[in-house]
Amino acid sequence: MLEKNILVRDTIRMFLSEIQRHEIDTRETADDTKALQIINKMIKQRNDSIEQFKKGGRDDLVLKEQSEIDVLIKYKPAQLSESEIAIKVDKAIKSSGASSMKDIGMVMGALKSSLAGSADMGLVSKVVKDKLS
Repeated sequence: MLEKNILVRDTIRMFLSEIQRHEIDTRETADDTKALQIINKMIKQRNDSIEQFKKGGRDDLVLKEQSEIDVLIKYKPAQLSESEIAIKVDKAIKSSGASSMKDIGMVMGALKSSLAGSADMGLVSKVVKDKLS
């Protein structure tokens, strides 16, 4: 706020209001895991908005949404690369004994808790599908 950076201030305020809304709705205090889920949800919403704004030719709004994403990403932990994800997927497949595509739920369940927040779960799902097929 002292830097007079309106974009960062407003984005953080939106994030804090989402946390408060969650706490009021569920009547429980949001922990770090829930805060990370909220950040991921906000990023996903902005990515969806960017797609719509590009279709509508609203480059000014695309730039604003992308700037908000850049601010939110600063508050996420470092993301794993695809090769690091592949190593973790191999370990999960080996430990769960999965051998075919029908075991994908078991593997994803094991990975979801260990990779939450540190990897894009869409990418993890793609890697698991590639390994099991």
